[in-house]
Amino acid sequence: MTAPLGRVDEIVVDCADPLALATFWSTVLGGEPAPRDPDWCRLQVPGWGLLAFQRVPEPKSTKNRLHLDVAVDDVDAAVERALTLGATPVGARHDDVAGSFHVLLDPEGNEWCVVAPAGPPTR
Repeated sequence: MTAPLGRVDEIVVDCADPLALATFWSTVLGGEPAPRDPDWCRLQVPGWGLLAFQRVPEPKSTKNRLHLDVAVDDVDAAVERALTLGATPVGARHDDVAGSFHVLLDPEGNEWCVVAPAGPPTR
């Protein structure tokens, strides 16, 4: 195995309003938004890592190629709470042998999912 080039420092989300989006995600994941300036805000997600938000001039124009899966105990309850925070549902809940998930949009239209794995396998 070769030595890695580096390590993940943070995941950065392009957006129009860094503090507002960091505040939304702090309610979803925990932590406190830490603005550096009007164009940049970071969020230390408890038990995980850094999520950062940077202002860009252009609006989101297409589907994300990368998204967050947020593990929850109850997909339906999590979706209901997320809607009160400003999320928008995309389609219906999906259930399969791996578990359940529902695709949502954050307030700036970035896709993310609430997910719950299937219970222990039955024999």
